[in-house]
Amino acid sequence: MSRASEQAYATIRAHLVSGAVSPNEQLTEDQLAQIAGVSRTPVRDAVRRLEDELLLVRSDTKRLFVADWSRDDIEEMFALRQMLECHAAERAAQRLSRAQIADLETVNRTLKEAIEQPAPDVARFLEANRAFHDVIIDAADSPRLAQMLAKLVEAPVVLRTARNYSLDDLRQSARDHDELIAAFAASDADWARAVMGSHLRRAFHTFARAVGPAEAQKP
Repeated sequence: MSRASEQAYATIRAHLVSGAVSPNEQLTEDQLAQIAGVSRTPVRDAVRRLEDELLLVRSDTKRLFVADWSRDDIEEMFALRQMLECHAAERAAQRLSRAQIADLETVNRTLKEAIEQPAPDVARFLEANRAFHDVIIDAADSPRLAQMLAKLVEAPVVLRTARNYSLDDLRQSARDHDELIAAFAASDADWARAVMGSHLRRAFHTFARAVGPAEAQKP
């Protein structure tokens, strides 16, 4: 992918996950080219990548829309993410260096500072949360795992979940991170896997409370 295509991809992706557009909103390549500040050719490359990540979808008439996710879609995404990130935590517990554990501690301090503002800074919380999980995924040293996680549209899911977090929810997330760091410092793979599992299930139930019960299945 060319440098212009990479720029278009990064800019458009950030726009999509920022909440600036609504689910099912129609977009055109011209609009995206204006947003990215590039020509339509690199935008087409970026769009194909974003479709692969399920951030953009095409209708039967080839029109481009912002993806939407039902509660069932997101429940499946959380379930898949839990399986993969628990595996990542287990691998990372056996591989994290002292410097990487120190990085986790620094990132989690930033996350706590974002929470304890007079009005919690959710954008900063999300940035720190992503950085925290990225350190773990990097330490897991599995390119296949990282690639699979990237396709689970983690950012929009976390964004929509974090918007529904209470202050207690945000603080609990930070405490979960503290316990993960303790598990990593002890090189305890089973402990790290268990904490990551409960951390992600708690996040899912926060989202589920906000969106309501799943639709009844049709007979």
